[in-house]
Amino acid sequence: MVVEIVAGLITSAMTATAAVVWRYRVRMLAQPRRVRVSFSALLRIRDDDRYVLFHAINRPGSYGPPGGAYKYLSDGEAQLERLGFKDEPKPTGLIDHMRHDLRGFVDSRSVKKFIRWFDSGTGRESATECLRRELAEELAEVGHPELIDHVASLEFTPLRVVQTGPRQEPGTDYLHLRRFEVYDIAVAPTGAAAQFKQRLLELAEDPTTHLIVGVGATDIEYGRCTAGLIGGQAAFLIGTKRRHPPIPAVR
Repeated sequence: MVVEIVAGLITSAMTATAAVVWRYRVRMLAQPRRVRVSFSALLRIRDDDRYVLFHAINRPGSYGPPGGAYKYLSDGEAQLERLGFKDEPKPTGLIDHMRHDLRGFVDSRSVKKFIRWFDSGTGRESATECLRRELAEELAEVGHPELIDHVASLEFTPLRVVQTGPRQEPGTDYLHLRRFEVYDIAVAPTGAAAQFKQRLLELAEDPTTHLIVGVGATDIEYGRCTAGLIGGQAAFLIGTKRRHPPIPAVR
């Protein structure tokens, strides 16, 4: 009986806390403020407690899971224009690479409409299109273009969706809303996808390969490995809690 009462009190407290947080976010969105939105797909390549990470070209010395921001398509531009979406400035030298990324700014009063537009799937890449494109680009960046031909046939299975914010972050005068959709490679016991995954796992454990690394869950939680820093978004490969702030990109 005592256990049931305590459990009931804990549940009530958690519900009350969630309600307070929600009311706080609603109040923030009701005020006319800029909100930075960033919606991405990430790929988990795992074997037991080994996770494959790639070197991040725009964050030298750091590693993260393959994947990146969804891109909006030409038929989505008009819809985003109506929502007041503004592309964020791109780092020097990566303007073409990051063109049409779903990283930008909307007014706080348009956030719900932006999320509904994204969830509709119209005017933007699908998760499969995003992950195939990002994986092909990043394989070239980490020095293994010979694997790109295998990417076009890959399929993916959803693992989890993590949405954070909108909330204030240190050093900025706007709110941040991020969504990370995490996927696994859909593999049969044998076949091209299984061979592709196995090759990446082998490269991650090759001591002569420095742009692809294999790390454990404890490395991800700690935020660094022997090769360098581990980006905060890697935490979503193992759960829903981000343990470290984002690593700033080079401008």
